[in-house]
Amino acid sequence: MFFEDLFAEASKFMDSGGSVLWAIVVLLFVMWTLIFERMWYLRGAVGRDINIALEKWELRSERQSRRARQVREKLISEVSIKIDEHIMMIKTLVALAPLFGLLGTVTGMIVVFDVMAFTGGGDAKAMAGGVSKATVPTMSGMVAALSGVFGLTYVERHAEREKHLLEDHLTMDH
Repeated sequence: MFFEDLFAEASKFMDSGGSVLWAIVVLLFVMWTLIFERMWYLRGAVGRDINIALEKWELRSERQSRRARQVREKLISEVSIKIDEHIMMIKTLVALAPLFGLLGTVTGMIVVFDVMAFTGGGDAKAMAGGVSKATVPTMSGMVAALSGVFGLTYVERHAEREKHLLEDHLTMDH
């Protein structure tokens, strides 16, 4: 019973937002999938990549030459690329979410103007559906972007910390 009511309300909400709301849902799903993937990587798998870089560095007998500095920079760069793998895509999706919301606003207002043209502008009930299709995607796009900002901030901070720790562990002494 609870799930039937929940599904009915979710379906009603999606219908009130129009087709743009479905695009926002897909965008939100992809964005949070990438955020969770980065969180999973930064919580576990990054340690393996850092250990591999540290092992390669520890195998070097000499660490003071220009060549050694280049090898160190290469190791840091390789791990940094893996750490930052999906961060630009997440940033792009966060930026796109409010734009999708604005697209919903425009399409909803087109519905309102169609109703006004058809009814002469006096039927408020008929215009309410268009207003709903204008405001619901706008709000949804902003909520999606805001949630993505929180997830992105967490991932970026964790990624920066891991990169700094790697740099600190690849010492030049020997």
